[in-house]
Amino acid sequence: MKLPHGFDDRGRQFDKDGNLKQWWDNHVIENFKQRAQCFIDQYSNYSLPDVGLNLNGVQTQGENIADNGGLKEAYKAYVEWADKQVEEEPRLPGLSDMNHKQLFYLSFAQVWCGTMRPEAAVNRIRTGVHSPGRFRVIGTLQNSEDFSDAFNCPKSSKMNKQDKCHLW
Repeated sequence: MKLPHGFDDRGRQFDKDGNLKQWWDNHVIENFKQRAQCFIDQYSNYSLPDVGLNLNGVQTQGENIADNGGLKEAYKAYVEWADKQVEEEPRLPGLSDMNHKQLFYLSFAQVWCGTMRPEAAVNRIRTGVHSPGRFRVIGTLQNSEDFSDAFNCPKSSKMNKQDKCHLW
């Protein structure tokens, strides 16, 4: 299991040995549910125009929370590694106008590039626990202060929304 899944809606129900056990106290659970509601609402408002369906934020909350937490930790690890380097890495040919922090986010987004037939999209929305790739990117990056800083996104713009969702 990926580390962020240990702190999502399903993973939090299992202890360190994989046993079904409530190991969080009630105050922590209530705080989690309040913060998770932000993700539920955010992703439920995304719609695939090709099929006219909104995502089910309740159904996808665990994966959305894990995507957001995983990207945040991966970025922190990258910055920590980059800060220890004696020399800055050379810029990529053809992308020399982008700095390394921007390229980090570009590579994240590229992972989720893809297309789906409308029938597959409907099936994904109705039955899947993963949001379609475009929303795994948009949702996660809209919640990232580091992304907004890297790209100098204006306050309250589409990719730098004022009310960002976060758990921890």
